[in-house]
This record gives sequence, C-alpha cells and structure tokens, in this order.
Amino acid sequence: MLDISLSSFSSSSDEEEAPARRIRFIRDRNNPFQIYDDIDFKMRYRFSKPIVQNLLHMFGHLIEPKTKRNKSIDGLTQLLITLRFYATGTYQRVIGDHINVNQSTACRVINRVTRHLARQRPNFINMPKNQDDILQVCRGFYRIRGFPKVIGAIDCTHIKIQSPGGNNAELYRNRKGFFSINVQAICDATLKIRHIISRWPGSVHDSTIFNDSPLIPEFEADQYGAGTYLLGDSGYACKKYLLTPFLNPRTPAEERYNRSHVATRNTIERTFGVLKRRFPCLFLGLRNTVHVCLMIIVACAVLHNIAIDSNDHLNEFFENQGRAEDIPIAEGYRNENTSIRTALVNTTFS
Repeated sequence: MLDISLSSFSSSSDEEEAPARRIRFIRDRNNPFQIYDDIDFKMRYRFSKPIVQNLLHMFGHLIEPKTKRNKSIDGLTQLLITLRFYATGTYQRVIGDHINVNQSTACRVINRVTRHLARQRPNFINMPKNQDDILQVCRGFYRIRGFPKVIGAIDCTHIKIQSPGGNNAELYRNRKGFFSINVQAICDATLKIRHIISRWPGSVHDSTIFNDSPLIPEFEADQYGAGTYLLGDSGYACKKYLLTPFLNPRTPAEERYNRSHVATRNTIERTFGVLKRRFPCLFLGLRNTVHVCLMIIVACAVLHNIAIDSNDHLNEFFENQGRAEDIPIAEGYRNENTSIRTALVNTTFS
C-alpha cells in the first residue's frame, strides 16, 4: 500500500502552479527638452520651455526625489509626465510609454504633482481685495462694452468623469445624462480665474453652488467694494451684487443692458473654452477617482493663471479652436432684487 500524504500533494501542486516572477527592466528615459524644439514642445505640453523651468523653480523642491538610487525620477521628468497627461487626457499607460516609465509609476507621479499644484491655489487664484486691484478689474470689464463696476463674471461648467460607483454614483449624473463635476468659476476681463469651487456633483444646480459659497457673506460685507457686481446668466437669482439679464426686455434701455451684459459676461465662457483647450483632459473627461479629479481641476486652473501672468498664450491655431461652451439658460428662474438692475438700466443704459 502506497504511503502518500496529503501534504505532499499540496506542496507539489503549489510549486507547479506558482507563476514565474517577471523581470523588472528599467528603461532609459527620454528627455523632451532635447528631443523637441520650442514649437513641438509647446504643442505637446501646452507650455514653453522657459515657463516649465519657472514651474520647476517654484515648487520643484517639493517633488524632487530625496535620493538618486534606483534611477529615481527627477522633478523635471515628473512635471513633464503630469503636463503631458493634462495636455492629452489619455491613459496613463500611454503617458508612461511616452517617457519610458511604468503605468503605476506614471499614476503615482501624476497624483503627487497634481497635489502640490493644487496646493498653490492660494498663491494664484484670488479675488481682488485692495482698492487698486478692484479698480483695475472694473476698468477691464468696462472697456469691453461699457458695463460699470463689474468685479467678475460667474458661471459653472461640467467636467466629465467616469462613474464613481457606489450608492451615490447617480448624484454625479448631470442634466445632460453623463457623470460630471459641476465647477463654479469667476474670471476677470483678462480670462484669469479669480475664484473656483470644485467639489460638487454634476446634478447640483449652479445657484445651489453659489448660495453655499463663501462669496455671499463677503459681498454682503462689501469686501470687494460697495456697489460692485458679479454678472451671471439667468440660472442665478438677481441680487444686489449679482446681476442677470432681462428674460423679456421691453424698452430700448433694457435691450442695451442685455447686449452689454451678454458681451461682458462672455468672458467666463471664453475662459472655460481656453482652459479646456489648453488642458484637453478637462474636455475629454477624467478617469481618476473623484478626489483626484477635483485636484486635477484646481491644478489646471492654477496653471491657467500662471500662463496668463507669464503671457504664455497658446498659438493662434489653438486659440481659434477654443470655443465657448453652449450652456442653455435656465428659463423662468426666480429673480430677486430687480430694483438694483432696473436702477442701473435707468441711469446707465437709458
């Protein structure tokens, strides 16, 4: 009789089924600064080489590896990987193949750099506070179509995401039928983002985001100067500090007010168009977790402002391709404090 134990069967079976360990290869990484000239580099990363060097100087010490062991990725390569992801919105495996890094490495790099970029928000995204900044912003809007005392144009835009899953996934499905983050932003006449809120699901209405924002108590306290206004579409309620267009203008003065309002408020639509054209990941959609998506949106807004401050605009081809979003106006929304709007029409547009 054969004396065969069960342990001998299990051990031999485990040895036979154990997968072979994959050999790790560390490839030589490409250096885009040497491969591409200035035009090709900007087309691929949406920034010129001097601006990328300035970005590295600003916060490169935060992402620079502490050791050079095991061919660690330097700060410049990490920044380029992240910018390439923002500029394409493609899969991270494709981004990794572009510079010869593994997909998991590209994922960690993008998350790390995005987190440090988003933390720069207080340094680059601010509402005008002192009198000189407020006056400069108001003058910029007044030059567009003669609308006085405008401190900013406000609107929301939907950033497409994949379904987050879970019990609350349907909260992110917007009125257009896809999953998104509803992002509120305020810009000035130079298309610079002055305020951004990126944390609400796509099903939330624009006015709900504004009513919950810290802007209302700040405007109530006249922190941005007495008598200054935000310009919004008819999806918002008309307030003493937020002016909306007339849904049914009846007089020539009201029609002139609407034309001036639309031309001046169009800056926020152009801002969204330029932002999504510079960073197509916001236009095509994000496949990251919701938390990372929120950081990516803020990080792109920070980079957008840095580009404007540095006068590093996209070339004419990209600027002509950037189109404002066609966001329908919510008809019949309740308007309040219309006396403020009517007084402005009678004194300025009559």
